[in-house]
Amino acid sequence: MIVLNLHKKLDGPEESFSLDVEMEVLQGKCIALYGPSGAGKTSLLRILSGLLKPDSGQIRIGEKYWYEASKKINLSPQKRNTGYVFQDYALFPNMTVLENIQFAEAGKDRGRKTNSIIELMELGALCQRKPATLSGGQKQRVALARALVRQPEMLLLDEPLSALDGKTRNKLQDYILKIQREFKPTTFLVSHDISEIMKLAGEVWVMNNGKITRHGPPPKVFSNNTLSGKFTFTGDIVNIMEEEVVSVITVLVGNDLVKVIVESSEAGAFQIGNKVLLASKAFNPVIQKINPAE
Repeated sequence: MIVLNLHKKLDGPEESFSLDVEMEVLQGKCIALYGPSGAGKTSLLRILSGLLKPDSGQIRIGEKYWYEASKKINLSPQKRNTGYVFQDYALFPNMTVLENIQFAEAGKDRGRKTNSIIELMELGALCQRKPATLSGGQKQRVALARALVRQPEMLLLDEPLSALDGKTRNKLQDYILKIQREFKPTTFLVSHDISEIMKLAGEVWVMNNGKITRHGPPPKVFSNNTLSGKFTFTGDIVNIMEEEVVSVITVLVGNDLVKVIVESSEAGAFQIGNKVLLASKAFNPVIQKINPAE
């Protein structure tokens, strides 16, 4: 179990505010942090990594304290077993892909871990290339590999995919799922993309003005109630066509178009551009509007 009880005064874009977070989460899960810019999401990651010191509180990982104000415990970033991946890759431009990954590796198994990570992230063909010659998606794969080579207890992802195009982003999401299955780190993912959160996270914390306003499984948090069904997807409404007694709503899910038939009386609740949840229930797709969190 990870126990967080953190308090920190922060400077916002217009005025200062207090970060006040009290949560308990199971280790080995992917937790998404969602909310408006300036809500304190990145500050929370920096506190977890040791780059920012809270004013008071505690960070307890199992039975070990990373931070405990009353006991004056505050482990340095080097002593916290974390991997941190940023949006801008932060690779060393003068090093090859292999050297970038090896830079983070330490210990008696040096070399063995790098090789296994390179294989997992499918980077073998890129090892001797430098960052300037790589695409955005390739750079982010290297950044993920470098974060993983230390086999971190906690993986911190600060909008790592937001600058990538849809196809590349989808592929990188698959790599993150592979990482979660293979290494089972406790992952904190900052993201503004509800579809990404639905795909990667088992739980989402909604943050606003430094506070957790709600939390739970993404389908429950982003909808009025939990949709039951064997498959659940998120998509965007691209067309609504009225027939005689029903309406046909066309939803873009990834690169696929899905048509859902609803009663005309229900269609008024939807508009083109709405983000929605789709669930397969008894072979009939069920649609529900997503409520962006406050």
